[in-house]
Amino acid sequence: MTVYLDHNATTPVRPEAAEAVAAALTVTGNPSSVHGAGRRARALVEDAREQVAALVGARAEDVIFTSGGTEANNLALINVAEGPIFASAVEHVSVLDGADNVTRIPVDDDGIVDLGALDRLLKDALMKVGAGRALVSVMLANNETGVIQPVRKVAELAAEHDAVFHCDAVQAAGKQDIDFPSLGVHMMTLSAHKIGGPPGVGALIVAPGHQATAAIRGGGQERSRRGGTENISGIAGFGRAAEAATADIEHLRGLASLRDRMEDEIAAAVPGVRIFARGRDRLPTTSCLTMPGVSSETQVMAFDLDGIAVSAGAACSSGKVSPSHVLAAMGADEDEIKSAIRVSLGWTTTAEDIEKFTAAWTRLHARVGGGSLAA
Repeated sequence: MTVYLDHNATTPVRPEAAEAVAAALTVTGNPSSVHGAGRRARALVEDAREQVAALVGARAEDVIFTSGGTEANNLALINVAEGPIFASAVEHVSVLDGADNVTRIPVDDDGIVDLGALDRLLKDALMKVGAGRALVSVMLANNETGVIQPVRKVAELAAEHDAVFHCDAVQAAGKQDIDFPSLGVHMMTLSAHKIGGPPGVGALIVAPGHQATAAIRGGGQERSRRGGTENISGIAGFGRAAEAATADIEHLRGLASLRDRMEDEIAAAVPGVRIFARGRDRLPTTSCLTMPGVSSETQVMAFDLDGIAVSAGAACSSGKVSPSHVLAAMGADEDEIKSAIRVSLGWTTTAEDIEKFTAAWTRLHARVGGGSLAA
């Protein structure tokens, strides 16, 4: 059986979510229809809206269902018209490449956003006549390193400069408590398949009073904020996954002890290993670490042959293993970037999984590690 340690790419579908998807597929009716069949379909969507909202302490009416986190991020970015967009240099590519006018906010060696730099960028933007209202996009937790950003402080800066604030919470949801109203954000992105729901469905949460411009128009669905007939089965699965993730949050928090034990054993075995953002506030389920002298691609393939699934970073490049923009922004050197992998735990992870990975990591390094990867 495969040891699956790539939950940040996608986490296995929870049984409750799979059951909800299957049940929803038997419901015939368009949620926009007013007859009984349509009302039954509508009830599934609205029940899920309540469940997803509860995951982050939001209002159900502020949830816009989308096709996933990428669409939700793109939808957030189009809501600034012609204004400047400032995004942390470690954001997901769907933010960094989501518009033509994105300026990257630098981060420190642990990947924490530079608040001073953001302040200067916002001040400069205010001085430009006709620049439009700025948008700031800073994720709650990074998908490659797990590092948690000072979102409330970012929100305070954004408010000082009358900027719109968007937060990608795709990786953080279900792994830490999130209270949408108290964070001070205008928009927040969520994705079903990161919390045990089906792929192909996500949400953008929009704060009361903040208007969201539709990117997909026609039909008036989602209160005219996202056109197109709703993905009923996917949404139903998203709702049940959100409910299950909320109930399971303490279990995921507890995985930090397994992650830390793995890092301690590997660091003790190979002193030259770098564990990114170790000692900083991180998700309990994420570790990004190097294997000196062994390329990320070689590691991923070797672990796969050993029945262990890990990744070389974000799973958003159509299967390609490409250098991490996140680690580059953190100042990692070429060898570190080329030899880094991400190990991400989730609701199915066991102590035995971590023991198997640690043993496999140590064997692989003993066999082929220790050299240089510099060109």
